[in-house]
Amino acid sequence: MSLQDVINRYGSNDIKKIFSEEARIEKMLNVEAALVRALAEFNEIPKEAADAISQKAKTKFVTPKRIKELEKKFKHEIVALINALAEQCEAYGEYVHFGATSNDIIDTAWALQLKDSLKIIGEKLIETSQILCEYALKHKDLVMVGRTHGQHALPITLGFKFAVYAAEVSRHIERLQEMLKRVLVGKIRGAVGTMASFGPNALEIEKRVLEELKLKPAEITTQVICRDRYAELISWIAITGSTFDKIAIEIRNLQRTEILELAEGFDISEQIGSSTMPHKQNPIDCEKISGLAKVLRGFVIPSLENIPLWHERDLTNSSSERFIIPLSIIILDEILSSMIKILRGLRIYPENMKKNLELSRGAIMAEAVMMALARKGMGKQRAYKLIRELTVKSQVENRDLKSVLQENEEVRKYLNTDELNYITIPSNYLGKARDIIFNTIKIVQERIKHFRSCEYLENEYTDQLKIANHY
Repeated sequence: MSLQDVINRYGSNDIKKIFSEEARIEKMLNVEAALVRALAEFNEIPKEAADAISQKAKTKFVTPKRIKELEKKFKHEIVALINALAEQCEAYGEYVHFGATSNDIIDTAWALQLKDSLKIIGEKLIETSQILCEYALKHKDLVMVGRTHGQHALPITLGFKFAVYAAEVSRHIERLQEMLKRVLVGKIRGAVGTMASFGPNALEIEKRVLEELKLKPAEITTQVICRDRYAELISWIAITGSTFDKIAIEIRNLQRTEILELAEGFDISEQIGSSTMPHKQNPIDCEKISGLAKVLRGFVIPSLENIPLWHERDLTNSSSERFIIPLSIIILDEILSSMIKILRGLRIYPENMKKNLELSRGAIMAEAVMMALARKGMGKQRAYKLIRELTVKSQVENRDLKSVLQENEEVRKYLNTDELNYITIPSNYLGKARDIIFNTIKIVQERIKHFRSCEYLENEYTDQLKIANHY
């Protein structure tokens, strides 16, 4: 398998198209065209030159093939693009890239690509959070074991678990919205950021260019847009990917044969789990997410290393950004698509949840009994010591905790049989889980609603899923 085959394996066609070679060139040509139109408006260049350049600033005329030919000669990507465009414009070619520096074009083109791609990412984050909210509501009363340190802890519900995930995903939506104002910015500021080459109307020229491209201007730049912006983006992508790694790991753990409370979907008609073990049904999509999340976390370091550049810039950021910016977004897109697929096909086994609740023979309810005794007047510390002793006794004697409790005189002083029966039922010790789920879903929906109104993406989102209005 070639490297290109590996890259082609991941990400949707829509997201990969945004980062294709032709799309990248198209975005840079869009910037060049917007620039000459603004320059003509302020009489920096003839209007007929702007018209001619605008007409030719398309990959139909300025082909990737020609740019590559010229880059071999000039050893400079933007000079190659400028010359490929200029030779299409004949005499007006002298006005191509007038007053601009390379990163006026490169960084503004990055912003255009990020704008398109983050719109897709935002849509998938919304869809994922909506599915999680639906699961949270649907399974709000499905009791299962809550685990800490891999051990049985206290009862929880599957809906509560999904609400936790929905809230975390919605925080990434919130972070994305907040981050967009720092990431979706362009620059038309020249070689060191002072705009000296654009004359007295420089600020107005930049404003016109970026208004046309529907971007905001960076407040100040050197030759490049400062790379803290991209470092924030890559860090956000890694954090977001890590959340889906977390969800995937939980599904993988709960799919263990000896647990089997949840499982990834599996096409029993054709899908193969192992080349030698016919019975295997492996959580391959969850494992893929976990593997790809490792790559995303690895991209954070080079993005941070790109912040310190020599003086007003050097070129040490450029080569790594060609990898880390497109690939991080493509990988996150793959993770999101995979998680949506997993959630839609998730297998849930309530009977195993019930069986696993009973594995500890009542020990999972030890805290509930302790708190009942404490509230009855025994005192928390004394109750803790007693219940710990009785829990150990039940384990040593391989007996149900409730029967051991019922035999204990101290316990009987405070709790009668009916009270003890009620206290040791897992579904009676869920606290405010339902209220927390409902409140969380409201918060998630508010975050989604706020994101849909985000001016930076100029996108009218439609509901991916309808959330029942019964909370």
